[in-house]
Order: sequence, then C-alpha cells, then structure tokens
Amino acid sequence: MNMFDKISEGIKEAMKAKDQVRLDTLRAIKKEFIEAKTAKGADGELSDDTAMKILVKLVKQRKEVAEIFASNNRQDLAELNLAEAKIIEEYLPKQLTPEELEEALKVIIERVGATSPQQMGMVMGVATKELAGKVEGKAISAKVKELLSK
Repeated sequence: MNMFDKISEGIKEAMKAKDQVRLDTLRAIKKEFIEAKTAKGADGELSDDTAMKILVKLVKQRKEVAEIFASNNRQDLAELNLAEAKIIEEYLPKQLTPEELEEALKVIIERVGATSPQQMGMVMGVATKELAGKVEGKAISAKVKELLSK
C-alpha cells in the first residue's frame, strides 16, 4: 500500500472514530499529496519518496508554528499543532536516535572522505538524501559540524 492509500485509509478510520484532530490533519496531508500529483510538470503519480518529503515538510511547519504560538502565550494552539505533528510523524519512518545518527554520519563522512568543516557541504548532500525522513535537517547539520570540527 502506497503512502497516498495509507492516508486515505487513515481518513476513513478517523471518521469512524470521530477523531476530529486526526481527520483534519490527514485531510491536510491528502490535500498536499493531491497538489503534488497535479502540479505543473508532475506525471499524475506520487512516489513514496515525494510523499516522505511532503510529510517531513508538514511536520517541520507544525513544529515551527507551535513555537510561535507558545511564544505568544497561545498554548492551546501550540498544543494543537504539536498534536498534528505527532499524527504526521506516525506515517514517517522510525526516527534515528542521536547515537544512530552519529554512527550513520561517521560512515558517510568516511565514505566521502571529508576531513574539515569546509567540506560540510559534501557530507550534507549525501546525508540529507540517505537520512531523509529519519531525522530533521537541523540535527544532521549540527552533528556533521560537530564531527568535522573534531
């Protein structure tokens, strides 16, 4: 079952369970998927790879908005956005622990032959492709910078 079908199935389950937050979140995901399928230059298909990128983007958006609401003393809206982010994350691959991330990055750094912080771009290019959906870009960047500075 592809990601589009999983989201559609989730919508049906949320309707039956009368879970409005889950239903609204999954409908927002499906809307993004449909827009990606019908975008200019798209072939009418949505690969799981593209779907993962969309899900990662949506989680990041929800978390950023939650931070803004929290800083403006709107805890109710911040919690709603965090709940939506958590629902979206259920459809992403298992997130890497900091230890797993460090090990994966050490392997990538060794493979590309990077030895200094000036070569961070080479490492980031490979790391973001290989670890897409498994860890946030900010975490990858911070850990690569730390490892290359040693």
